Amino acid sequence: MQIDRDTIAMRLAETGYIAARELATALWLMDFLQRPLLLEGEAGVGKTEIGKALAALHGAELIRLQCYEGLDQSAALYEWNYQRQLLAIKAHEGSNAEEVEEHIFSEKYLLERPLLAAIRREKPPVLLIDEIDRADEEFEAFLLELLSDFQVSIPELGTIKATSIPRVVLTSNGTRELSDALRRRCLYHYLDFPDVDREARIILARIPGIDTAFALQIARMIAAIRKEDLRKIPGVAETLDWATTLAGLGVHDLRQEPEAVYDTMICLLKTNEDRAGLTRDVSDRLLGKVA
Repeated sequence: MQIDRDTIAMRLAETGYIAARELATALWLMDFLQRPLLLEGEAGVGKTEIGKALAALHGAELIRLQCYEGLDQSAALYEWNYQRQLLAIKAHEGSNAEEVEEHIFSEKYLLERPLLAAIRREKPPVLLIDEIDRADEEFEAFLLELLSDFQVSIPELGTIKATSIPRVVLTSNGTRELSDALRRRCLYHYLDFPDVDREARIILARIPGIDTAFALQIARMIAAIRKEDLRKIPGVAETLDWATTLAGLGVHDLRQEPEAVYDTMICLLKTNEDRAGLTRDVSDRLLGKVA
């Protein structure tokens, strides 16, 4: 059943994902048009979490394909069970060669991988193709048939069409430019870091019992830190780690616990340069702005 974008935003919030209106609209269009959705944005803005939240929203299975350099069809689509095929060949020694070949290249010996699994489910799953920009251009081209027609081709078996249309989410951190052909087959949304209000709502949704004013303090501090000259800007996951840590230490007001704030920034900073650059003086300066 088609649900409107306000309902999508509300149900995502129930899963702990606070979506901006533009993203809720993109997810609604994805369902309405039955098109894949390409999400781009900095690492840590919550692109992968969208796939998980979408699966929870629809009560659907999440099938994830993590992309990397060198990813090929055998890891993404299907493989033949070579051991069983060899056993079958031995068992049919002396039989007609064509019949044996036809037998061992049948469904019985097929090992499905994420893409094949996604189009053969009776109930539409969520297919998360994560970090497509890490895969080679050849693999990106291979995906086009699935993204446009929701079908794949296996030489020994022919064309396999989707039993049900999966909800497909592709994510990219922008490490390389994606092809126009792939972009044409997808809806597009750029996901940015949340603003202060939305990040505070995310903290409230994911960390039960935390005070609203304290969540806002944390969100303002994170926003200020992201404006510093850092190699790795802290993402939403780091925000939640930091907020959980502060709450666990019994901190309720950042202004009253500057040492705890500084000491726990290891939750946010991921390189030696960033840790060295964000000194205690810088931490105190930022606290003065946000608290």
